Amino acid sequence: MSSDHHTQPKDPPDRPSSSSINNKQLLPSHPQPQPQQPLSRYESQKRRDWNTFIQYLKSQNPPLMMSQFDYTHVLSFLRYLDQFGKTKVHHQACVFFGQPDPPGPCTCPLKQAWGSLDALIGRLRAAYEEHGGGSPDTNPFANGSIRVHLREVRESQAKARGIPYRKKKRRKIKNDGVVARKDVANSSTQNQSPT
Repeated sequence: MSSDHHTQPKDPPDRPSSSSINNKQLLPSHPQPQPQQPLSRYESQKRRDWNTFIQYLKSQNPPLMMSQFDYTHVLSFLRYLDQFGKTKVHHQACVFFGQPDPPGPCTCPLKQAWGSLDALIGRLRAAYEEHGGGSPDTNPFANGSIRVHLREVRESQAKARGIPYRKKKRRKIKNDGVVARKDVANSSTQNQSPT
């Protein structure tokens, strides 16, 4: 029996046939992935901060994994960052201690500003939860010791610069208060029975 008829070899089952590849090129069955939206400034900064913190953990001796660190490592990270700070914090012995705008230079150290550290902790707190760090109750960035440290930094920097830190008070809207008083006054006169 001679074989005048040439048969095409079949594609193996784990490989799509050449005809199906051609069809898929013409009619894609899966939508093409759209380019990702650029990250917001906050998301970009959060990613950078998280990568910096992870790099800091890896640089420890011995290197630490994400599952191994606790709030003490967060505190040491905050102290480590002071070397890159740009805020002059005067010592109590400095002649410029307590002056908002010192007239001359001094040898007091530059540190991270309290507001920068506070914002950093907020971003790292969110990043920790996004990276599977667990519940907010076990988040090392939300530990009470971190809040105490930030409060101490805020107070010491305020004293050193001579600028007291005052918590912003919420403004009360007078219109709501007036309306509430009128309603109370009207309800009390309406509830009075005529005698």
